[in-house]
Amino acid sequence: MPQLSGVLETALYVDDLDRARAFYEKVLGLVPLTADSRFLAYDVGGRSVLLLFLRGSTPETIQLPGGTIPPHDGSGPIHMAFAIAAAELPVWEKSLGEHQVAIEGRTDWPRGGKSIYFRDPDNHLLELATPGIWAIY
Repeated sequence: MPQLSGVLETALYVDDLDRARAFYEKVLGLVPLTADSRFLAYDVGGRSVLLLFLRGSTPETIQLPGGTIPPHDGSGPIHMAFAIAAAELPVWEKSLGEHQVAIEGRTDWPRGGKSIYFRDPDNHLLELATPGIWAIY
């Protein structure tokens, strides 16, 4: 069987791109790779891409010079986690507080990792996780 080498992109669907942009850039410090009226793409740690699509903006096939992208969309809050260094956890907690972002949950994992959970403006559950969560991380 051929092997997968990682998750390259993760997509979230948002109701307001400007509001999402403010949150992901100001609160999480992400830098956009590209954007248009229907989506934003962010570099996450130099190894993956977070895509924010305006909900309902991709119901039809997208025609590109090099091919097509099939329709997609999503609804409701979902969960995703960002990897952080263990030493950065207190810095993130302070930064989230300074941005008035409430930490909704905290977990100390059996392998030694720690997680904090909070919401973005579209109610997606975001996690910041230190090493020691999974056998592979």
